[in-house]
Amino acid sequence: MKLRQKIIFLAIVPLGLAFAAIALVVRYQAVELARQQRATIEAAYLASKNTELRHYVDLARHALAHLYDTGRSDDAIKEEARRILADMEFGDDGYFFVYDDHGRNIVHPRQPELVGLDMWDWRDESGSLTIQHLITLAHQGGGFEHYLWRKPSSKAVAPKLGYVISLPRWGWVIGTGIYLDDVDKALAQVDHQNSGHLRRTMLLIAAIALSSALVVGLAGVLLNLSEHRVADAKLRQLAQRVVRSQEEERARLSRDLHDGISQWLVSIKLQIEAALERLRGTPEQAAQARLGFEKTATQINGVLAEVRRISHDLRPAILDDLGLAAALEHLCVEWRDAVGDSDGDGVGRTESRITFVSEGNIGDGAPLSDVVNTVLFRVAQEALTNIARHAHASQIRMRLYGGHNLIMLQVQDNGCGFDLGQVDDHSRHGIGLRNMRERMESVGGELAIDSSAAGTSISAIIPRSSLFLSSHG
Repeated sequence: MKLRQKIIFLAIVPLGLAFAAIALVVRYQAVELARQQRATIEAAYLASKNTELRHYVDLARHALAHLYDTGRSDDAIKEEARRILADMEFGDDGYFFVYDDHGRNIVHPRQPELVGLDMWDWRDESGSLTIQHLITLAHQGGGFEHYLWRKPSSKAVAPKLGYVISLPRWGWVIGTGIYLDDVDKALAQVDHQNSGHLRRTMLLIAAIALSSALVVGLAGVLLNLSEHRVADAKLRQLAQRVVRSQEEERARLSRDLHDGISQWLVSIKLQIEAALERLRGTPEQAAQARLGFEKTATQINGVLAEVRRISHDLRPAILDDLGLAAALEHLCVEWRDAVGDSDGDGVGRTESRITFVSEGNIGDGAPLSDVVNTVLFRVAQEALTNIARHAHASQIRMRLYGGHNLIMLQVQDNGCGFDLGQVDDHSRHGIGLRNMRERMESVGGELAIDSSAAGTSISAIIPRSSLFLSSHG
C-alpha cells in the first residue's frame, strides 16, 4: 500500500469507527427511550382503564343501592338486581358479571350459557385460576386482575383487565372488565413508529458517514495530486541543481587539472628533457642537469600534494579509514593551518582559533553509514567555508555529540552573524545553507541555524532511527 493510500485509509477508518460508535450510542439511547416511552404510555393507559373500571363498578353499585340497602336478601330482590345488571351494558364488549362466593356464575349477559355453572376451578388459556382470584380480590376489599377471556365482538380470546367488589350480605362478587387488545394495538403502533424513526436515523447516520468518507477520500486524492505536482516540481529543481552541481564540480576539477597539474607536468617534462640533453654535454652541464632533476623532484612533490588536495576535496580517505570524528578533527587542523595562507583563492581569512570536541558514543546503537558520515563531513566543510568568507570570527568551536537517540554536529562562531530571513528569501544567496539542509533531509535529519550579532550556531541533528534507515536504505 502506498503512503498516500495509507494516509487516506488512516483518515477514513477512524472516521468510520467514530460514526459506528455514534450509531451504536444513538441506537442504544433510542431503544432505551422507546422502552421508557412504551412503559409510560402503558402505565397511563392502564391508569385510565383502572379509573374507568372503578367508575363502572361504582355506577353498578349505585344502581343496586336502593335494593341492597333495604337489607333484604330474598330471591325476588336478587332477581331484580340480576335484571338491572344484565341491562347495564356499555359498548359492544362492556358488561357486568356476578359470581357467588363459591364460584357459581349468576350474571353474564354476553355468555348466558355460563349462568348457573360452577366455575371455581375454571382456568384461562394461560392456566390461571381466574374465578378464584377474582373472588379473593373482592373479599379483600376489591381489586384488579389480568386474565384472558373471549371477546364478544371478535369471538377471540383477548387479554382483559377486571375489577371486582363484594356484596357480602348477598354473598355476591360483582365486577366488570375492559379488554386490553386496543391497548396492545396502541403500544404496537408506538413500537412501530419508534422503529421507523430509529431506522431513518440509522440510515441518515450511514448517509452522513458515507458522504464524509467520500469527502475525505476526495480531499485526500486532491491533496495527493497537489502534493504530487509540488513534489514533481521540487524533484525537477533538485535534478537541475544536481546537474548544475555536477557541471560545476567537473569545471572545478578541469580548472585544477589544467591550471595546476597539467602545467606542472608540462614543466616537469620540459625540465627532464633539458636535463637529459645536459647529461650528454660537459661536466658543467651534467652538474646543471642534476640541479634540474632536484628541482623536478620538488615540483613532483607539489604535484602529489595537489593530487592529494583534489582527492581530499572529493572524499577524504581519513573518513573511511578512521571515522567521522578523526576526519572532522583533521579538517579543523587543515583549516587552522590554512589561516593566513595567501593562496590566491580569494578567501580572506582572519586570524582565528578553532577547537574540536567529540562527546558521547558516536558508534553505539545504529552504526553510522558512509552516507551519514559524508553528509556530516560536508556540512562541517560548508560551515567552515561560510565562516571564512563571511563571519570574521576569532573563535570557532566544532562539537560532535553522540547521544542515545541522536547524533549532532554543532559549529559555533563569534562572528558578525547574518539575517537568516534575507538569506532565505534571496535566490542567489544562501546556496550553501540550502545545500546543507538538503543533505540533512536526504538522511532524515534537520538543520537548525541561530544567528545574531554575537555569532552563529549551526546544528545538524540526525535521529538514531534515521541512522538505521540510512544504513539499510
